[in-house]
This record gives sequence, structure tokens and C-alpha cells, in this order.
Amino acid sequence: MTIASAALLLFLILDPLGNVPVFLGMLRRLPPRRQRIVLARELLIALAVLMLFLWAGKYALELMHLRQESVAIAGGIVLFIIGLRMIFPPPQGLMGELPDGEPFIVPMAIPLVAGPSGMAAVMLMGSNEPERLGEWSLALLIAWAATAAILFSSTYLYKLLGMRALTAIERLMGMLLVAISVQMLLDGIVGYLSIGTPT
Repeated sequence: MTIASAALLLFLILDPLGNVPVFLGMLRRLPPRRQRIVLARELLIALAVLMLFLWAGKYALELMHLRQESVAIAGGIVLFIIGLRMIFPPPQGLMGELPDGEPFIVPMAIPLVAGPSGMAAVMLMGSNEPERLGEWSLALLIAWAATAAILFSSTYLYKLLGMRALTAIERLMGMLLVAISVQMLLDGIVGYLSIGTPT
């Protein structure tokens, strides 16, 4: 996997376009200046969490005695569910009911930006090819920067595209995530079968 393909994969998993309506709904009660401060804070927290999983994920797997195939299968299942919810969103929104007031860490940083599927993806990248951690960090930074740019311009995107276009884009990205999740599941199952069940 190249840096560009890894960045694209992480960008799809972070799903900034799908998060635009949710973020607008959560921040609309705050003054414009405070909206930017909260958004920057939550994005930086999400980046820190993802970097932590990228660099320390291998050691966490060893500590918990988990195999990479298990994380791939679990991440694929979670990503599949999120993709389905993007295609067929429930009435209360993608991540369920959201608390009132100013959000802090939950639900904007985690799980909307740094969700379980994103954590699993970076953990697998770091544990599968630890010698390329620098490249994976660059890919994550590229995906995060693109996500931040879109979310910071969410108000303009909403005015430019409208809710219908944003909904259509979200469902298209949901279909892509479903396809990626199925591939993650298949890779995990093939990897597990090729190694064999531990005795």
C-alpha cells in the first residue's frame, strides 16, 4: 500500500463529508468563533488518539494477546455497520442521540472522527509493517488535514451543496466503506485460515 492509497483509505474511514451535517447540528448553538475553537480542539484530540493507536497499537495487541486477524475482522464488522448506517441512516442520526451543550471528546473527536474502524485501520497498518510507521504517519496527517479542511468549511459546503447533495455524498461514501469493510473481513479470515487456529 502506498502513502496515497493509505491516505485515501483513512480519509474515507474518517468520513468528513458524512460528518458535516452532524457537526453543523452539534455546533449551531455556539458563537462562530467558539465553533472554530471547539472544532480545532476536537480534531486535534482525534489526531492524537489515532497517532497513539498507530504507534502503540502493536504493543497493545501483544499486551492483550490479540492477533492482527482478530482486529481486522472486528474492524471490518464495525466499519460495515457504520457504512450501512450511512446508507440507511436512523432517525436519530449516524451515531445515535447526541448530548446537548458544548461537545468535549465525545462524540465529535471519538467516535465521529476517530472511530473504532479508524483505530483498527491505523493499528493494523502499524503492526503489519512497523518499519513504515513514518509513512503511515504521513498518510494519517494527509487524511486528517483533508478532513479538517472539509469540516472547517462545512458551513460553506452546506450553503453550496445543500442537504440533498450532502446526503447523497454520505450514502455514496457509505457504499465505499461497506466494500472496504468486506475486504477487511476477507483479509482477516484468509489470514486467520492461512496461519491456522492456535492449539
